Amino acid sequence: MGREFIVCKDAGEVSRRGAELFVRMASERAGENQRFSVALSGGSTPKTMFQLLASDEFRAQVPWGQVDLFWGDERCVPPDHADSNYRMTREALLERVPIPKENVYRIPADHQDRDKAAALYQETLRRYFGLGPGQLPRFDLVYLGMGDDGHTASLFPGTKALAQERDFVTKNYVDKFQSYRITLTAPAINNAEHVVFLIAGAGKADRLHEVLEGPSDPDRLPSQLIQPEGGRLVYIVDQAAAAELKGAE
Repeated sequence: MGREFIVCKDAGEVSRRGAELFVRMASERAGENQRFSVALSGGSTPKTMFQLLASDEFRAQVPWGQVDLFWGDERCVPPDHADSNYRMTREALLERVPIPKENVYRIPADHQDRDKAAALYQETLRRYFGLGPGQLPRFDLVYLGMGDDGHTASLFPGTKALAQERDFVTKNYVDKFQSYRITLTAPAINNAEHVVFLIAGAGKADRLHEVLEGPSDPDRLPSQLIQPEGGRLVYIVDQAAAAELKGAE
């Protein structure tokens, strides 16, 4: 499994390179008369990327009718809650581009039964991708961030979701937040055609070095679980985040 690094001067360029990749892949799929399936991430860098995609510069370049949007994880809050990844995406992107409502697949993380919420989203993915027993979804593109603690999506250190292999969507209790999240599992992410980390800021430098160049310890550093064997893994990082990396030189 190879890793590709794109080192940018700052967080703004990280967002721009992420948006450019989205546009390029969407256009390629449209040229092949295919759907374009993307799992989105929360966070400030993706938010800036979404705003770019909705801007005059990028909006008209995307064949929105053939784009299908999903999420890699969601907090267990209503879709209009300030902490909702869906709400952030809706305000930054969905309300500003001509994407059909039926092309947007929100995680029903506000369902009071967290197991049911995960099962409902898993069934949505099963139907969309036409999956049989034991099969995993294959997204065209999955965007990920990385937290200061080495988590990605809602795969947090020491949590039960790290060992989940049966389901590809699961609830995950995160002790430090005293709350549940709904998240894609590592096997689902690793089955994607393209997996792209967007990482910016000096505060991520030491942890990113640990994740990529330190000893294997995925229970403590869940981002180490992301190792797609049949897809492309890309890290789009700014110079500050890449400062401790030897492999990104």
